[in-house]
Amino acid sequence: MTHSSYLRIKIVIPKPTFEQESRLWKDGIKYVVGVDEVGRGAFAGPLVACGVIFTPFCPTDPGIQDSKLLSAKKREELAKVIRQQALLYVFCEISVSKINRLGIGKANNLALQAVVECLLKRVGSARSFVLVDGQTKLRLNTPQKAMIKGDRQSITIAAASILAKVHRDSLMSQLDLKYENYGFAQNKGYGTSEHRNAIGIHGLSDIHRKCFALKKFLM
Repeated sequence: MTHSSYLRIKIVIPKPTFEQESRLWKDGIKYVVGVDEVGRGAFAGPLVACGVIFTPFCPTDPGIQDSKLLSAKKREELAKVIRQQALLYVFCEISVSKINRLGIGKANNLALQAVVECLLKRVGSARSFVLVDGQTKLRLNTPQKAMIKGDRQSITIAAASILAKVHRDSLMSQLDLKYENYGFAQNKGYGTSEHRNAIGIHGLSDIHRKCFALKKFLM
């Protein structure tokens, strides 16, 4: 009889912290803006960006994490807490028509730019710093840092990702009532097999992103 041994490897995803923010706060930065977006890869519906500011060294919920790693229920719970704990937060919605006109890359940058500018108008830019999820560099006079997988490093970015996700999911659930053939309440506009099949049967609606190559799903 032969015996096989298996090496079990547990993948641990690091949780975001205030490490980046703490360094900035200690250097005299008063307002650290964390910004993220959701819905970039969706076939339908708006793009939503969110920007968040916490007060320096604010105690936050330890459950804050990249929104993609959380259940819908947990995101809803955390969103309520974040709204209470945050000093400020704002959203920007980019419509499908604007996405179709600009392309998703420009629409994404426009959304991030808009929420940052809105927050900086409220707090000023003199003692502010912006943390941006991904590789996007915004047109700002305020210092900024682009962070790849920033929602897994910075609590402020992770909080923005949670609020943006909850906000957009709510919008898609409302759109599901009008466009009931596509299952938007479940797939939130992303290209699941059920959504692709629905496109094949019912065609493209006016909230599908025509700038994406979606005609290949038509029957």
